[in-house]
Amino acid sequence: MAAKKKMLFVCSDCGFETPRWFGKCPGCEAWNTLVEAPETALPEQKTTNKRPGGTGAEAQTLKDISADLTLHQTTGILEFDRVLGGGVVEGSLLLIGGEPGVGKSTLLLQVCANLARLSKRVLYITGEESARQIKLRADRLGAGKDKVLILAENAMDAVEEKLNALSPDFVVVDSIQTMYRPDMASAPGSVSQVRESAAVLMRYAKTSGCAIFLVGHVTKDGSIAGPRVLEHMVDVVLYFEGDHQREYRLLRANKNRYGSVNELGLFEMTGEGMRMVENASETLLRDRAAGISGSVVFCGMEGSRPMLVDLQALAAQSFYPSPKRTVNGMDQGRVALLLAVLEKRAGLRLYNQDVYINVAGGLSLNEPAADLAVCLAVASSLSDRSLPQDVAAMGEVGLLGEVRPIPFLERRLAECARLGFEQVICPKSRSGKIQVPKGMKLIHVSTVSQAVAALHLLADKA
Repeated sequence: MAAKKKMLFVCSDCGFETPRWFGKCPGCEAWNTLVEAPETALPEQKTTNKRPGGTGAEAQTLKDISADLTLHQTTGILEFDRVLGGGVVEGSLLLIGGEPGVGKSTLLLQVCANLARLSKRVLYITGEESARQIKLRADRLGAGKDKVLILAENAMDAVEEKLNALSPDFVVVDSIQTMYRPDMASAPGSVSQVRESAAVLMRYAKTSGCAIFLVGHVTKDGSIAGPRVLEHMVDVVLYFEGDHQREYRLLRANKNRYGSVNELGLFEMTGEGMRMVENASETLLRDRAAGISGSVVFCGMEGSRPMLVDLQALAAQSFYPSPKRTVNGMDQGRVALLLAVLEKRAGLRLYNQDVYINVAGGLSLNEPAADLAVCLAVASSLSDRSLPQDVAAMGEVGLLGEVRPIPFLERRLAECARLGFEQVICPKSRSGKIQVPKGMKLIHVSTVSQAVAALHLLADKA
C-alpha cells in the first residue's frame, strides 16, 4: 500500500510553508492566501549528486565594481524603452503581466525580432504554444525571417541546459506559470514551481548577463498569478493593460530598479501587431465631440510625459432617494469629495442629480491636478453650457474650495499650446514667473467658484 503524501499549505503572497491551514498567514499576515500543495521531495538518486549552491563569486569592494552607464540596450520600440527607463539592462529579470489576449506575446515577439536585427542572440522559450504557432504569428508580424531562436520546452532542467549551450543575450519565457522542475512533485503553476523556476532563471541572468523576460498570467483581481515573492525577485514588473473593446493598450511599470515607475507607454493593436502611439495627446483627443456640454480637456503627467485627455461629465436629474455617482478612470472617493466642494463652495445643486464621470480613451488619472477639470466638467453639464474648444483646465481643489498650484505647469502649458489650445484655466504658479507659450492666455483662479464664474457655468436650474 502506497504511503499517503504529506500535504503542506503554502502562502501565495510570501511563500511561507506550514503543515496546518490558517486563515491568516503567519509569515505576512495576509488573509486567505494559504494554498494546499503536496510536500516536495527530491528523488533518492538525485540527493547524492546535489549541485553546489550559490554563484561562487568573490566579494568585491564597492569602489572596484565597474558601473558602465551604457548598459541599456534599446529594443527599437521607443514606447517600450520609455517605460523601461531607456532600454533593457543586461543581466536583468523582467516580468510582464496582463490579461489573456491583451498582446503580451505579440509585443515581446516584436521586441525579439528587433533585437535579432541588431545582431543579438535571442531565444524565445514557449511553454504554451508550439514552434509552428510562433512561426505563424511571426509571419503575421513581418518577423518570420528574423534569426530568433525558438524553443518549445517547459521543463526547467532542459531549459537550463539549453541556456548554457546557446548562451543567448536575451531570453523570453512564455509563460513562467507553465515552467516546472521535474524533481518536484507539485504541478506546473503552483506556488513552489513558479518560485523555483524563477529562481533558476534569476541565477542564470545574474551570472551570465543575459536579460530575461518572464510572461506572467494574471488573476481575476488583476494581480500576477503565483507567489507574491515572484514580484520581489525580479528587477522590473510591467503591466500590459487594455480593454478588448478598444484598440489602445497601456504599458505601465509597477516596479523598476533601473528607472522611474511613473512612465506610460501607449500602443495600438493592429493586424500587424503593436504599433507605437507617439503623439498620444492628439490621438486621445481625435474623437472629441465639439459644442457639447460636460467635456473639459486636462493635461496630465505620466512620468515625464505630458498627455492631454478628455474629461467627461454628465449630470442628470435623479429619481432615486440617493443619487448615483458612477466614475470610470478616477478614484470614486475623490470625485465624491469634489462634488461636495462644488455644492458647498460654488453653490451648485447636486443633491438631486445623478453624476457620471468618464476619462475618455480608457486612461486612469490619479493625480490631484485633474480636480479643477472635473469640477468644470460637472458644472458644464449641469448648466448645459459647453466650453470653447480651445480651453483647457488644470489645478488641485481643496476642501475649502481653493485651487492649489500643481507641478510641471510649464511643461503642461507647452503641450496645450502644441495642440492649439489658446486659453488655460489654472492656479497661479507658486514659483512666480513662468514661461507662457506665445499666443496663450492664462486665466488664473484662486477658488473653484471663480473658475465656474469665469466660464459662465452657473446653473439656472435646481
